Amino acid sequence: MSRVEEAIQRAHAEGRGAFIGYLPVGYPDLDTSIRAAITLAENGADVIELGPPYSDPVMDGAIIQEATQAALAAGFRMRDLFTAVRAITASVDVPVVVMTYWNPVVQHGVDRYADDLRDAGGAGLITPDITPEAAQEWIDASTRTGLDRIFLAAPTSSDERLDLVVGASTGFVYTVSTMGITGERAELDRAARTLVERLRAHGAHRACVGIGISNAEQVAGVLEYADGAIVGTALVRALRDGGVEGLAETARALAAGTRRAE
Repeated sequence: MSRVEEAIQRAHAEGRGAFIGYLPVGYPDLDTSIRAAITLAENGADVIELGPPYSDPVMDGAIIQEATQAALAAGFRMRDLFTAVRAITASVDVPVVVMTYWNPVVQHGVDRYADDLRDAGGAGLITPDITPEAAQEWIDASTRTGLDRIFLAAPTSSDERLDLVVGASTGFVYTVSTMGITGERAELDRAARTLVERLRAHGAHRACVGIGISNAEQVAGVLEYADGAIVGTALVRALRDGGVEGLAETARALAAGTRRAE
């Protein structure tokens, strides 16, 4: 069982679902982003999801794009990602996964990326823009280094696609709650519940739902049927508007929604 799987299992043993929190690396600066991730872990996150800034973030909503563009303008470099992962994992015992577009991995070198992430204490990658059949090099590298590989499933995914995603993913399957970019929404799609049911039928042991989750009530609703709730935009907004203290307050509020009814 990987560190990510263990974290989800530990949450379940405590009578709750897992809270997975996303933050961009380097926002508003590298040191603050490291402190923010540590604060997230100290205030209820079971898994930290770090997003290295990218120049063409096709999946990101406006709040996250704003943050990542600011980090790029401030001089973010790939080496900063591994510096951040190393500092976070040295401070808190919470697995750190990286959500990255595929081009930076290729530019860095797939095997080199895997080695650097493992050596920094990272737990795996979420890859939103590459599918399992195009990812054999990463599947090989992640198997060699013991890193989790987390692929995405969407409401529009065919049964054949779900078979591929479930078979190739480790840690959990990233279950896209609704079609579109990241961001807060007033109501989550019913499609998320149906998709998790389909993933279970295809053999998924752990399915975590992301995109559009922004408050404790929505976290609780998702955890009625999923193993974990992934929150990004609400946390980035809290960091932007309230600094690390505001982030801590929001994280605690979201974590309160993870407790399952007896």
